[in-house]
Amino acid sequence: MTINLLKIRFMKIPEFRMVAALMFMFMIFGTMAVSAQTLNAKIAAAIRTANSKDLSTYFNNTLDIALPGNEGTFSKAQAEMVMRDFFSKNPPVSFTLNREGRSKDGSEFGIGTYKCGKHEYRTSFLLKPVQGNLLIHQLRFGGDEDE
Repeated sequence: MTINLLKIRFMKIPEFRMVAALMFMFMIFGTMAVSAQTLNAKIAAAIRTANSKDLSTYFNNTLDIALPGNEGTFSKAQAEMVMRDFFSKNPPVSFTLNREGRSKDGSEFGIGTYKCGKHEYRTSFLLKPVQGNLLIHQLRFGGDEDE
């Protein structure tokens, strides 16, 4: 520990700046990863509790929704009603977020399993950055035939 502190203490200015810049980048990117996980957790919680109003706070102004028997592009308000109807007809027993990821363009996704009554749906959502915020652009609930 003392040796490392001495090395840092006697670093040249350019080396110190590089170390400081790297530490800053790790702090920023670490915070972004935590906030993305938190966002996915909030979306998962809204799905798990069948709360279409909370879920709609993460909707883009327009988004694609694919549900059994109902597929299309909807406005944010329409999408909230579509999801409210789906949740009322298919109340959840459970929802598990199985996988999350990020693409090079800044988009993120979540894939999970929505269980309700006799049905189990493979669920996915796609988030894209809009003015610095990640918003849902695509939401899909598919059955076994979609896998």
